[in-house]
Amino acid sequence: MKTPRASVLIPVKNAGKIWLDVLDAVLNQKAPWPFEVIVVDSGSTDNSIELARQRGVRVETIPPSEFGHGRTRNFLASLSRGEFLVFITQDARPVDMHWLFRLVEGCDSAPDVAGAFGPHRAHPGARLVTQRELQEHFAGFGNTLSRVCLGDRERFDREVGYRQFLHFFSNNNSCLRRTVWERLPFPDVKFAEDQTWMLAAIKAGYSKAYVPDAAVFHSHDFGVWETLQRNFDEASSFQRDFGYEIQRSLWRALASAVLLARRDARWLRQAGVGGISWVEQSVYMAAIELARTLGQFLGTRHRRLPGWLLGAISRDQALQRGRTA
Repeated sequence: MKTPRASVLIPVKNAGKIWLDVLDAVLNQKAPWPFEVIVVDSGSTDNSIELARQRGVRVETIPPSEFGHGRTRNFLASLSRGEFLVFITQDARPVDMHWLFRLVEGCDSAPDVAGAFGPHRAHPGARLVTQRELQEHFAGFGNTLSRVCLGDRERFDREVGYRQFLHFFSNNNSCLRRTVWERLPFPDVKFAEDQTWMLAAIKAGYSKAYVPDAAVFHSHDFGVWETLQRNFDEASSFQRDFGYEIQRSLWRALASAVLLARRDARWLRQAGVGGISWVEQSVYMAAIELARTLGQFLGTRHRRLPGWLLGAISRDQALQRGRTA
């Protein structure tokens, strides 16, 4: 078998109903070069392993206790042979048959590119605010293939927003150059291994590429408690690994929730939602935004929280323990 140009690498645990669609979308990719698909499962109790093996995909298993966001992806990469390492998650479905080709070619668009990422689109049927948030977020990276690097160290050190723009990266839809990964493997961190890795790559002098036409469907309509948990994990990671304090005070968190709730209500109006439906959705989104900012506040102060509370709030820890879907 010819050496694959790309390896599609997927960590899996109880992937659920969408897994079959993700597998088929990946296996049906059209590219002028060979690629391989490898899955590492960390304790599925559903049919995730069987579905992958039925389609000829290589599956390796690890105990749930050995899972780590960076550690498991490093293991996946060590199993692969591709010149480019393509990472997605079990719920990220490529939008079309040319996703892989475009993402890999974007990563190979210049010799100094360490990694490339593509946009996320909301799954069909996702709530309106989720759709709009993803559109707004990825629009900020432009609509053509682009590359960025650390060109202004003084600004990088001074402006948090500029620094965040440079190191934003998502392993829901990413491609790494293998030679760079061999020099800079993923760090063994609790969360945000992708952005932590890209920050190290940017500091090391590499650039990153954004490939707007290599999209995946990936979104979550989290409920109130799940939203709090997710934002707790993100904020604690940013405080621990980047030194960012997303919500420094409770009053600031409450004020942010009000502003976000107003934004959501406006977006719903713009989308044509009216009457009692607008009221109901606006109230629900206000609760979601309050959960978001409270989760960020608690995550920013995670070092001051007791251990039992940390374990209860963290969605990521609950997923690894298998206590949530």
